[in-house]
Amino acid sequence: MGFRIKYTLKNVFLLLFGLLLIYPLVWLFFASFKTNNEIFGSLKLLPNSFSWDAYINGWKGSGQFGYGVFLLNTFKLVIPTVLFTIASSSVVAYGFARFNFVLKKPLFALMISTLMLPNTVIIIPRYLQFQKLGWLNSYLPFIVPAIFACYPFFIFMLVQFFRGIPRDLDESAFLDGCGRVRFLISILLPLSKSALFSVAIFQFIWTWNDFFNTLIYIDSVKKFPLSLGLRMSMDATTSINWNQIIAMSIITIIPPVILFFFAQKHFVQGIATTGIKG
Repeated sequence: MGFRIKYTLKNVFLLLFGLLLIYPLVWLFFASFKTNNEIFGSLKLLPNSFSWDAYINGWKGSGQFGYGVFLLNTFKLVIPTVLFTIASSSVVAYGFARFNFVLKKPLFALMISTLMLPNTVIIIPRYLQFQKLGWLNSYLPFIVPAIFACYPFFIFMLVQFFRGIPRDLDESAFLDGCGRVRFLISILLPLSKSALFSVAIFQFIWTWNDFFNTLIYIDSVKKFPLSLGLRMSMDATTSINWNQIIAMSIITIIPPVILFFFAQKHFVQGIATTGIKG
């Protein structure tokens, strides 16, 4: 078989496989223009007519607050969490990667061991702790742990990347009068841009899509993020307008998709250079 035939078959296979993967999103988009009867009573991909009513009515919401409020709440929750995660994880990873101190190895092993703890094990003690601190029904249970580098996965990821940067660079910088803090801010972090983008994308998507923790810590509708707002839409009435829920679901996934495509190059580089898989 010639090279051109193999090349063509390979591209056709990849194209078909890509269409298969993206089909649920395509179906979701066209379903937002359908009625309930069309969604559940027909296998056709395209709707009988295109109307933006589902987006307009869905954006208004089903109660006192519309999806504009839920979208703003989500940004209030996600953006500080992502920024503080990047800052705190970078500082802690810098310490583990570049400094020698007493009990460094046991402390690093202890930090890594916390990765093995499932969320269901720590959810009750964390809830009781935040309740005593008066942080329930606020975004503090998400933001404050980010300030104190409570995400060991990101620390481990950055440690792996920092260790790949030659130590000769440190010595050259110190000989030129560069301090430890300035070396981190001016040299190490700019060189670690790919890894930092990976941390930002992971944390953004995980926090943006988080339903379980927001359901536990936030009970006021006016502070609901999009994940809880979508769930509330299905409880509001006995007759559910699925096209409106699907339309709001599409709006919900747009910011993470945009972020991923704009930072895709750095994200892939960060994953490749840190050796993180899965």
